Amino acid sequence: MARIALLGLRQDQERILTVLHDLRLAQVEALAPETMAQLGPERGPETLRRVGDEALRFRGLLSALPPVGAPTPRRFDSVADILAAAGTVPIDAEVGALVREADHLESEARAIDETVRALDELAFVPERLDTFRSPSLVALHGSAGPEGLAAIRTALAPDGELLLGPGAEARPFVAVARASRADAVAAAAQGSGVRLAPVPPLDGTAAEERVRAVARRSEIARRRGEIRERLAALAAAWYPTVAAIAEALEIQNRAGELLTKLGASRSAFALEAWVPARDVPRLRTAVERATEGRVVVVEVPSREEPPTMMANPAGFRRFEFFVRFYSLPQATEWDPTLVFAIVFPIFFGFMLGDWGYGLVILLVSLWMIAGFPGARHLPAFGRRFVRQIMGPKAMQQLAWTLLPGCALAIALGLVWDEFFGYGLFHHLFGYVAPLKPDADVGLLLLVAGFIGLAMVTLGFLFGAVQEMFRRHRRGVLAKSGGILFAWGIAFFGLAVIHHATSVSVHPIVVLWYACLASGLVLIVGGEGMNGLLVGLIEIVSHILSYTRLVGILLASVILALVINTVAGGLVRGGAVGIVAGVLLLVVGQTFNVILGVFEPGIQGARLLFVEYFSKFYTGNGRPFRPFGAPRTHTVPAVPSETTASAPPAAL
Repeated sequence: MARIALLGLRQDQERILTVLHDLRLAQVEALAPETMAQLGPERGPETLRRVGDEALRFRGLLSALPPVGAPTPRRFDSVADILAAAGTVPIDAEVGALVREADHLESEARAIDETVRALDELAFVPERLDTFRSPSLVALHGSAGPEGLAAIRTALAPDGELLLGPGAEARPFVAVARASRADAVAAAAQGSGVRLAPVPPLDGTAAEERVRAVARRSEIARRRGEIRERLAALAAAWYPTVAAIAEALEIQNRAGELLTKLGASRSAFALEAWVPARDVPRLRTAVERATEGRVVVVEVPSREEPPTMMANPAGFRRFEFFVRFYSLPQATEWDPTLVFAIVFPIFFGFMLGDWGYGLVILLVSLWMIAGFPGARHLPAFGRRFVRQIMGPKAMQQLAWTLLPGCALAIALGLVWDEFFGYGLFHHLFGYVAPLKPDADVGLLLLVAGFIGLAMVTLGFLFGAVQEMFRRHRRGVLAKSGGILFAWGIAFFGLAVIHHATSVSVHPIVVLWYACLASGLVLIVGGEGMNGLLVGLIEIVSHILSYTRLVGILLASVILALVINTVAGGLVRGGAVGIVAGVLLLVVGQTFNVILGVFEPGIQGARLLFVEYFSKFYTGNGRPFRPFGAPRTHTVPAVPSETTASAPPAAL
């Protein structure tokens, strides 16, 4: 990121801000105090308040009118043109009245629906409903079983009355009690789980009032249809104009919010902004073209931490989800997204290691990416549980990141002959897998150890390079010492395996002593004796922590094996055993699939967040939020490489 300063004429301010808005390259910052002291704050034009009022007005119109097609983008040459066009739109009063009437009718329709449901419950009552109205009485209705009715009858005693409708289990009823007994009846109903509601304050019988309510509901529906038709007609005539003016006003509103950050004199103004370094020439060319060269754009030195703009290739950009969840990187440190996007699927696929589980998770991920088709048919408790974890958009983003891990899990499962913990290929074709997770634990632990060594080394390497760029020599020494000590630990492990731990001329022993000694010296030189012990424990524990890759894999394999073995034993026990075995197989394997998402996902991300990020990553960066937004209904009056010309708006 580069910090730029822009100095221009007040007469060009609107054009310059329009260019900055459409380029969307500059995050405008508050002007430096010493510069502000020379210029003074920018007060903004007198029309700024009117722009805000009109933006609010057109925002309301835009929400009330139904969208109509894709109108041709309009062009406004100045703020005055936008305000003049806004003054030609005469539909506010009519649209407001129609919307208010529609809201009132919608509320009335909901109330009528509730009344109709109550009248359906009261259909068994032959008396007129005004019979139940009395200053000294309370009439409540509901539906209850024998226990609930007994509790309410007890609460009504001694002088209440209970009218019962037809039914065997849950029977509709009307409870009539003195006003003084209302609380007791309500408490009895609540204790029995019975929902009470007052008898509607109507005059006729339930059947008569239901006919009137249904007729009124039909009348409301007809009138609401007329309102929709009228709004549609207004939209056909005015929506393109309203949408264009609303967008133009919103752009001017956003520009107005920047004015407090600008400095200005009588004839000039200045601003400072963060811009991606590669885009500074592009921005300079655009504003010079818009002002015919009446502007100065220069890069200025700054000690302020710049904002962070994450710029990863398209395929890796989806993994920014994890990095942002942890902490946004600072602009001056390594963005770990690329390594995360490569390593996380490897960890996930390795820990899953079953082509049956991998295929199920892959299909579920594709279903999520497709927009959850048919999700309404799932059990309600399942949908609520999933929504509590994360929203649909976040779940789709997560599904994209699981695809490569599922592909690797399928590939490893095919090689290892693991299908829901069952050696399917061996039993069908006599295939002998070159490696079985439950039989070759030692080899897998060795592989996990080398993975841990590689990740810790990579983390220390990034940390050393970063410390070098920051000119922290002691930091470079400490990170370099961490690499050497980590490799010394690895050579020590190999020496133990080869029974060559005594003092000798064995190459592994020589490398072991050399790496350990030089690593210790560099760590002491970088962090001192106080940080030595903590640093050594951290290095060893972080390398060993990667053995959890094998632990999660074995847990899944063994659990699947237990489920299959127990279910197979039950199936041999007759009809009941077959049902129990199939049920255990379905429930158990479903549970293991769920674990296959959470455990590899959480543990894989944890290994990167803790054991890898901690070597070089600070985080707590502030996001890059450039000024501007996409245009849909307008094009700027100042053409640039991002815009196309359009006819001016007709007034």
